[in-house]
Amino acid sequence: MSKLLLKPNFVETSSGVKIVHDVNSQNSPLKYVAMKVVDLAPQASYREDLGKVECCIVALTGKINVTDYIEVFENIGTRESVFEKKSTDSVYISNDRSFAIEAVSEARVILCYSPSEKQLPTKLIKAEDNSIEDRGKFNNKRLVHNILPDSDPSANSLLVVEVFTESGNWSSYPPHKHDQDNLPHESFLEETYYHEMNPRQGFVFQRVYTEDRSIDETMAVENGDVVIVPAGYHPVSVPDGYESYYLNIMAGPKRIWKFHNESAHEWILDRK
Repeated sequence: MSKLLLKPNFVETSSGVKIVHDVNSQNSPLKYVAMKVVDLAPQASYREDLGKVECCIVALTGKINVTDYIEVFENIGTRESVFEKKSTDSVYISNDRSFAIEAVSEARVILCYSPSEKQLPTKLIKAEDNSIEDRGKFNNKRLVHNILPDSDPSANSLLVVEVFTESGNWSSYPPHKHDQDNLPHESFLEETYYHEMNPRQGFVFQRVYTEDRSIDETMAVENGDVVIVPAGYHPVSVPDGYESYYLNIMAGPKRIWKFHNESAHEWILDRK
């Protein structure tokens, strides 16, 4: 199996709490991005003390309460399935703080991390605060929900976005990359993809490859899988009959998203 493809690994840490994924600098090539996927049974709770990292808590499905022990946000989360295709609530917690999550209903939460030194205010990112955009045309269409875009100054490093891609379409396409610190043309950002499919038994294909092919992996990605993108191009293809959801976490030395399209395929953008 590819080292860039991670399968769910349900580790029960306490009553009603299961860690589905735990991606960090110790078990991956990533230095700027870390993430956890946590499942909580109703009334179960999970807490963390953050060091020099910031965290965006995404209420993926179900309802949760979140506190940083100063502020409390109750009954956040808007959907039972990501394929309801409506935005959800998130909470930003800065470095050197602690937080706790309590499940109001059965819930899946994604914790997005990146290095951070400058403390910022805790912030509830309401579903209605997400900017929504349609990208692409023809079989390159997808729906984007921006949770923490680079235009939002609420975070020091983190960028978080949700993408919905219809049956038979391509996403993160034409192939683009952001692995060079070469602003204003391109920024260096590591990335992770958390994937879901509808129906659940579906799969998508994702290729991760660099210009020199030192990385060149093509993966069959199933529901609940995570794909790591330390560098390179990273397009996604959705087979007929299924629709795709993924949540992206990006971070790097500068909090700006500037990407480079692969020149061999950039002509696709000019089609009428």
